[in-house]
Amino acid sequence: MDMGLHEADAADAGFGTRVKKAIFWRSGSQIISQMLSWIVTLAVIRLLDPKDYGLFAMTQVILNFATFLNGYGLVAALVQSETLESHRLRQAFTIMLLLNGSLALFQLAIAPLAADYYDQPMVAQLLRVQALLYLSTPFIAIPEAITARALDFRRPAFINLIAAIASAAMALVGALSGWGVWTLVFAPMTGFWVKALGYILVTGFRPIPSFDFSGTRTMVIYGASLLGGQLFWIIQSQSDIFIGGRVLTPHQLGLYAEALFLTQIFVSKFIPPLNEVAFPAYARMQKDVSRVAWSFCKAVRLLMLISCPIYLGMAVTAEPLVETLFGQKWLEMAPFVSVLALAMPFMTLQVMFAPVSNALGRPGTTARIAAIGAILMATAFLIGIQAGAIGLAWAWLGAFPILTIITTRLAGRPMGLRAIDLIRAAAPGLSCSILMAGVVLAIDRLLPPLAAPIRLAILVPAGGVAFLAALMLCARGTLMELVRLIVRRAPPVQAPA
Repeated sequence: MDMGLHEADAADAGFGTRVKKAIFWRSGSQIISQMLSWIVTLAVIRLLDPKDYGLFAMTQVILNFATFLNGYGLVAALVQSETLESHRLRQAFTIMLLLNGSLALFQLAIAPLAADYYDQPMVAQLLRVQALLYLSTPFIAIPEAITARALDFRRPAFINLIAAIASAAMALVGALSGWGVWTLVFAPMTGFWVKALGYILVTGFRPIPSFDFSGTRTMVIYGASLLGGQLFWIIQSQSDIFIGGRVLTPHQLGLYAEALFLTQIFVSKFIPPLNEVAFPAYARMQKDVSRVAWSFCKAVRLLMLISCPIYLGMAVTAEPLVETLFGQKWLEMAPFVSVLALAMPFMTLQVMFAPVSNALGRPGTTARIAAIGAILMATAFLIGIQAGAIGLAWAWLGAFPILTIITTRLAGRPMGLRAIDLIRAAAPGLSCSILMAGVVLAIDRLLPPLAAPIRLAILVPAGGVAFLAALMLCARGTLMELVRLIVRRAPPVQAPA
């Protein structure tokens, strides 16, 4: 009996170590890749105009709307399944190849219609070239399933870094060569195809189609069950650009779109990699829902501790931040950043629920939440656009807290998550960040007129000190937990008996 318990504890510890390593490699590579990407992005933004980003945002609505059919739900089915066979991988690859080839043809067909809707002929030309992106998806998705199931994120980390370097190089070449909006098209396309080639090489997966679809029913049903949630998520996340693109000029839309990009950097670039690790990890714990709830609250506590000071810091330093990073010609986007940043803590918390629901075998819950979000956010954007581009920003702040409460209710119930536990988990990061924001605002009002970089160089360290002081006074235990997570120490070596 005791021996069985010791073996279970050892297996549990080993699994926990694998999860930590997976998070380290996946999020670590993401941080490095994103730092490189941001440096290049800031350089490119200074060379391009808001109009270029407005046109590009219009095409992204079409791409993101069609992407929900690209078959990535099959990857989730492969990760969630108990066994992973070579034949099953080839079947999934073939289905994805057929789906994405059809999507590319579909986009070619609707390109003129999209240009007419936005009254921007350039949109059609951009969409025709961007159709090539779909063809890279099967070559990326299947190897990702192989590595994710094994919690092997070390090799993909290097591939993501190489792809980021290739994409950044193409972006710089395009911007310096005067390609304009085409820079924004060719840079990500380069990254996707480099990633596809790298994944095929490191996993050894042979991309040979198999048209024997016997036994794929379960996989297809599971993948299809995720489509509803993905479709509604696309509507929720893209309806602002779809609605605003019809009313606003490309310049105004570009300002709003880049403000959204800046404020969503953490939730869109760092949370998805963590969710990729969380999904297979939660799937392994699905028979013990209390353990899932405990792990989820711990993740919320640590992520809120990291994300909230970033978001509230953006909100109170928006003007010097935008001028320093983007240049004076982008200064009009500062009010958008101030409003949108306040909505992002709610979005960060809300998107953390999806991998839990999917891992517990409840993709229907994710779909229901996404459907509610699609209706709620689209309605908010329709109301907000009456006030122009800034109205879209206020729609985020007004609607997303409501959506987060609904998500907590629907997705938290299956794992026995209590609202009070979630509030306690999020409270240290949020409350200390609010105190920090108040200190930064007070200091900013006392400062004489200064150049934006100097002003920012004063406010950021001041905010950091204020946040750490608030943590030491109000949430010392949470701070120590974060330190222990970052500074991993080897267990002490016991002397032999």
